[in-house]
Amino acid sequence: MLLSPPDVGALEQEYVLRAMQSGWIAPAGPDLTAFEQEVAERVGVEHAVGLASGTAALHLALVSWGVGPGDVVPVSTLTFAATVNAIRYVGAEPHFVDSEEESGNMSPALLQQAVDTLRSAGRRVPVIIPVDLLGKAVDYTAISEIAARAGSRLLADAAESLGATWAGRPAGSFGDASVISFNGNKIMTTSGGGTLLTNDRRLANHVRKLSTQAREPVAHYEHLEVGYNYRLSNLLAALGRAQLTRLDNMIKRRREWRERYRALFADAPGVRILGGDDDTADNCWLTAIVVDPQRSAWSAAELGEALTTAHIESRPIWKPMHLQPVSAGIDGTLDGASERIFDHGLTLPAGSGMTDEQFARVAETIGSVIAR
Repeated sequence: MLLSPPDVGALEQEYVLRAMQSGWIAPAGPDLTAFEQEVAERVGVEHAVGLASGTAALHLALVSWGVGPGDVVPVSTLTFAATVNAIRYVGAEPHFVDSEEESGNMSPALLQQAVDTLRSAGRRVPVIIPVDLLGKAVDYTAISEIAARAGSRLLADAAESLGATWAGRPAGSFGDASVISFNGNKIMTTSGGGTLLTNDRRLANHVRKLSTQAREPVAHYEHLEVGYNYRLSNLLAALGRAQLTRLDNMIKRRREWRERYRALFADAPGVRILGGDDDTADNCWLTAIVVDPQRSAWSAAELGEALTTAHIESRPIWKPMHLQPVSAGIDGTLDGASERIFDHGLTLPAGSGMTDEQFARVAETIGSVIAR
């Protein structure tokens, strides 16, 4: 049993087959145009650009804004490597910012400390990149204010949080731009794929141009700047259109698993759901627990081993980027919160396609560990 496999079926087959039969097999096409419009409407922004991945969206936003060598970009340390890779693609320097203990999201207090330290040292901070961890939006109220005071753009990595909200606004609608991932394990998928979301028409147009090798609008092939082969294909956009019609039901199913996990661990000392007690604004993409070794008779690692033995996939929470060998020598503003979450956390199966019978297997295995 997998952690979060794609949830696709007859509707997705219908949409993809219709796109194939239309003859639009090339990267661009009517399904891609429609998908971009539908995603933008769902999130509540003016522009969406369909791309090959969320990573591509991060990269092209930074390229378009001229971020490069000599620049420092504060970024969540508790994230997948892609967030930080995009910063390094353009030659800028990441600066890792640690987490809030309860949610794992970027700490606004530590972000403010990082920005103050960097600016007092004369460093240029053109962009800040917070990450919505496991489908829970960061504190955009505080982080947006910090970015505004610093004169920094805000690039929201909402790769995991489509369908979540902050203060009543959809994730993906914050900052100067946001990115969403449609990778195979996400809340909805286009197999591989992602989207840049923004209200900035000039940014959207430039990212769209860069994603198609930066070809100029002339009959022959003319290029004034370096481009990339990053456009989302029409066929994958058709898959995304079908998934988008099912998104609310898929979130509802994942929310049911979150509630069942919460009940399952309610009487287990020292165990908490990462993200806190209030799930109402989350999309519940993945459910993760943090186990206090001083209060629990078992550890997150022991539960993970039991699930593996039962052929059930689980996974530690992201290893903080400041601990990665590839990040050696990169600075950060850290207080140990992300390391504690990594050391004592475990992510549990939460796919919207999981059946009640499959969840019963997971619950039985967890129950046997708790009973020890």
